Amino acid sequence: MKPLKVALLGCGVVGSQVVRLLDEQAADLAARIGAPVELAGVAVRRLGRKRDTEVPPELLTTDAEALVVRDDIDIVIEVIGGIEPARSLITAALTAGKSVVTANKALLAEDGATVHAAARAGRSDLYFEASVAGAIPLLRPLRESLNGDHVHRVMGIVNGTTNYILDKMDSNGASFTDALEEAQALGYAEADPTADVEGFDAAAKAAILAGLAFHSRVTAADVHREGITEVTATDVASAKAMGYVIKLLAICSRSDDGRSVGVRVHPAMIPRSHPLAGVREAYNAVFVEAESAGELMFYGKGAGGAPTASAVLGDLVAVGRNRLSNARGPEESTYADLVVHPMGETVTRYHVALDVADKPGVLARVADMFAKHDVSIQTVRQEGHGDDAQLVLVTHRATDAALSGTIESLRELDIVRAVASVMRVEGDETT
Repeated sequence: MKPLKVALLGCGVVGSQVVRLLDEQAADLAARIGAPVELAGVAVRRLGRKRDTEVPPELLTTDAEALVVRDDIDIVIEVIGGIEPARSLITAALTAGKSVVTANKALLAEDGATVHAAARAGRSDLYFEASVAGAIPLLRPLRESLNGDHVHRVMGIVNGTTNYILDKMDSNGASFTDALEEAQALGYAEADPTADVEGFDAAAKAAILAGLAFHSRVTAADVHREGITEVTATDVASAKAMGYVIKLLAICSRSDDGRSVGVRVHPAMIPRSHPLAGVREAYNAVFVEAESAGELMFYGKGAGGAPTASAVLGDLVAVGRNRLSNARGPEESTYADLVVHPMGETVTRYHVALDVADKPGVLARVADMFAKHDVSIQTVRQEGHGDDAQLVLVTHRATDAALSGTIESLRELDIVRAVASVMRVEGDETT
């Protein structure tokens, strides 16, 4: 049978593994798809660069624009990342009728509308399992398996770098700086870790997850984002004393009235009994709550060349089968058109640590300020240190706006020396 010809954009960490797997699994891929797969071209920035997997020189090109629209190309795999030139290359391929497999979370989260529109215009397949959580089969269950269900919430750990850092702070008592340096030494964190530790990477993934789960268009700009750089060893110790652990969570939830969704990324305390609490090292896991299916959890390696390439090849098999049968995979589903509500309307619990003067009446004044903003206190712990003390309060569920107002008012009290920490508490809906 005539082979399906593949153009690969990018031959870095992931691209090199795609080349390797295409060669090693050629017979299996042909059997699963129903036709051989032939790598017909690889677009790179520098021809002479040393790569993890050897690529025949005649396949290499620096002219990606010409490669993606070649008449003989059936499928384009994009693993270069970023917005441009990836957007232009993908839209050109889709408009020309090529099937596209991409791992580009940043593009899908920032301007997914453009690439999905190009797929519709060219009646082409656009698959992107590798864009979120690496090898973990997550997007296809949301996009297809749960398409007959009503998803209420998606909550997960979708960045391995931050999970490694927070895990080391919890298990070894390391500071943020020491844990980050260890992650960099092991290759889990980039020399510039900003995208990870400030939550940008997780926010892009949260936007994609929310769009699929709630059949609405969500962009990275819609996501409330906070990183982990302000998490201290004291925060981690306080969480441990309460039977909690701190994780950077991506949380996508439907409002109680079903008219809007909340999408946020921030560090939070979760009970050690929660399934996500046991996710260690650089692993990822996503917890899905659906009306009929109940609670589901997806766990595995969320990054790395081989795991991500595994997801890419899974999509390759799907689009290859579709081309042979003149079929198409699912298009973007945005029929619900739910709005993303502001962070101030989000309801959750909070852990607040205050440095205060150690004298009579302090607790009463602090409690009165919480009451004025309609935030109910669940527990209080006080530790004295000479003339100073620290109050640690955990609230019942309240809106983010009410809690923010409370914190601003507390900062104005003469008895409050500092607001040492404010941390959301998730995963325990009983209080």
